Amino acid sequence: MNTDLAYTECERITRAEARNFAYGIRLLPPPKRRALSAVYAFARRIDDIGDGDLPAERKLALLDAARKDIREVGARPDDPVLVALADVGERFPIALDAFEELADGCEADVRGTRYRTFDDLHTYCRQVAGSVGRLSLGVFDLAPGADREQAAPVADALGVALQLTNILRDIKEDRENGRVYLPAEDLERYGCTLEQAADGTFTDDPEALAALVRYEAARAREWYADGLRLLPMLDRRSAACTGAMAGIYYRLLARIEARPLAALATRTSLPAREKALVAVRAIAGMRP
Repeated sequence: MNTDLAYTECERITRAEARNFAYGIRLLPPPKRRALSAVYAFARRIDDIGDGDLPAERKLALLDAARKDIREVGARPDDPVLVALADVGERFPIALDAFEELADGCEADVRGTRYRTFDDLHTYCRQVAGSVGRLSLGVFDLAPGADREQAAPVADALGVALQLTNILRDIKEDRENGRVYLPAEDLERYGCTLEQAADGTFTDDPEALAALVRYEAARAREWYADGLRLLPMLDRRSAACTGAMAGIYYRLLARIEARPLAALATRTSLPAREKALVAVRAIAGMRP
């Protein structure tokens, strides 16, 4: 398949599926925008396997196939996403094997893994989000004097912050799908079970639930404080891209923290005008 056509398909997938991601990615110059679209498109493919309706055994087999595709990324000339990724691997210093970590995280979802401690959850967050942060770092240019090896764990921390925000945003939806990500030790600390009544509302004491969400939000803020140190390590446009994406999630976290019970009742989101404002601020070099 023609490489330009392959990238065009990846950009189509990104525009259609990545509402928040797209606000940042459009701030990159075209070659990097196309490369990051390819990264997103394959990450989305792996996520969709984990979140789909297929039987667990079939999902696990597809995740294994995705791992094989990454190890043999140039072997599928009929697959536009893999054609684009093979080109990305040749043009950028990107460690494509990080996709295997993402597949490991999705496998944990398929197996219904729950997390006893935050250290356990941290491993999962690194797999499903830190991996994407490190992949993105391979596409970005660095600021003068910055070191890619030093930037990698900071990109990882920002990915953890974004994933913790996702977890807080989706507590109700995840619970309805049989998934609980909050550490068991934290649930016990606040006397919560996340059990739901027939109408979908949580049976835990509302004040205990609110305190639990605020506790987890404060933890996520600590990860943002670490992860946002990535911005001055990047060149201007890469920093704007990252700042826009991180800014959207940072504002989501602020809304969840301000109204935790509302966040537990319905999925928190930002209006398009607020996302656009975050992008403008990122272009201006303002921190989230």
